[in-house]
This record gives sequence, structure tokens and C-alpha cells, in this order.
Amino acid sequence: MRYEEFTLEGRNAVMEAFRSGKTIDRLFILEGSQDGPIKSILREARKTNCVISFVKKERLDQLSATGKHQGVIAYAAAYEYAELDDILNLAREKNEPPFVIILDCIEDPHNLGAIIRTAHQAGAHGIIIPKRRAVGLTATVAKVSAGALNYLPVAKVTNLAATIDELKEKGLWFVCADMDGELMYKIDLKGPIGLVIGSEGEGVSRLVKEKCDYVAKIPMFGQVDSLNASVAAGIMAYEIVRQRMM
Repeated sequence: MRYEEFTLEGRNAVMEAFRSGKTIDRLFILEGSQDGPIKSILREARKTNCVISFVKKERLDQLSATGKHQGVIAYAAAYEYAELDDILNLAREKNEPPFVIILDCIEDPHNLGAIIRTAHQAGAHGIIIPKRRAVGLTATVAKVSAGALNYLPVAKVTNLAATIDELKEKGLWFVCADMDGELMYKIDLKGPIGLVIGSEGEGVSRLVKEKCDYVAKIPMFGQVDSLNASVAAGIMAYEIVRQRMM
């Protein structure tokens, strides 16, 4: 089900959005606010996966389009998030070994949109992103995905490391892309697999990397030390495709 992206400003509008079950990605609250309406909004927000940020009035004023935010601004998702089971069920329906892509704190919406587009074309069954320190399903992401977001489930989880453990119990194994790994052509990438791609600046986090079964290196011959995250995801995804088709 699609959601139109929108920004909500004001206490009543934000409260009604939570009560109606709308998917809210981020909530900005004026620092120090402790009155009843704010406490009610926070109580509803904490029942969801919404990221809550307490900010200064200057920041709210910057974000506000109306100038009447009343100390509260919320960002809604452009699309509804999937559950892990939705991703695994899609693989089951297609009678294919699961192929999941985990993105470790991708913050650029253009990168996320491009990865979603490539993942769909490469036959991945879904993408998993973290709740914090990562871009959500914004309208920019949807546009860059060129329609792929209509077909590829994207799940948002609280803890990537715990999610990897959960998927391992369901038969998946994991490979992450990192400069310190073994050449990707030497690793068997067939079967139920999760591909982990790190953030634009920091790569795959230490804890997530430790959860992976293999670390794969993309061969590079230039003077710069890394690839754009969406390019790395595309190269690794299609190496998985190549091996599966062989």
C-alpha cells in the first residue's frame, strides 16, 4: 500500500496521525517540552519505530513550512514498510532461495533509491534498513527507484545484528562488502544469502561485520579507496546473480 509523503506540523495534526496508524518515520520535538499534549504524542510515538529527536526552536523553524509547528514536526514515510516475513514469503512464493540485501546506515536517499532499483532487477526478495542513522522511504527514494519500490519489500528493523542472527536461524548466510575481504569471485555466493552493504562514509560497522560469514572484496585498480554504496551493491548483487545462473 502506498503512502503519499507528507510533513505534519502542530500538536493536533501529529497526534491524529499516530492515532490513525499512519507510518511516521521521524518526530521532531522542541527541547524541554513537558506539557500534556507533548507527553501524549511521545507516548504514542514510542509505541512505533518512529525516530524521536529533541531539537532547538531554530531547528524546528528551519524545518517548518507553515511557521506554526507548535514545537512538533513529524515526517511520514512515502511507502509502508514490510516485515521480515513478507520478504521471506516472497522468496517462498517464487520457489527461490532467499536473497536479501541489508543496508548498514545508508543516509543518501539517491543511493537507497538506486539500490532498490538494482536489487529488484537482480531478483532480490527484499531490503532491510535500520531504524536509526539511515534514510527512510522518502519521495526522493521512491522517485530514484523508478517504480521498483512498488514491487520490492523494504523492512525497517531496530537492530541489524540481531536481525542477521534471526535470519541465520532461518537458513540464510551472510556476506558483506569490505576492502579487507577475500576477492568476491573466490566466494561461493549461491544459496539463501544476505548481502550487507555499508554506509557511504564508514562502511560496514564492526558488530555487523562480525556477524557475517564472509567478507568479500570488489577488485579495484584506481587511486580512490572505495566505491559509491549503490555501485558496490550493484556489483555484488550481480555477482550473486552470475553464480546463481551458472
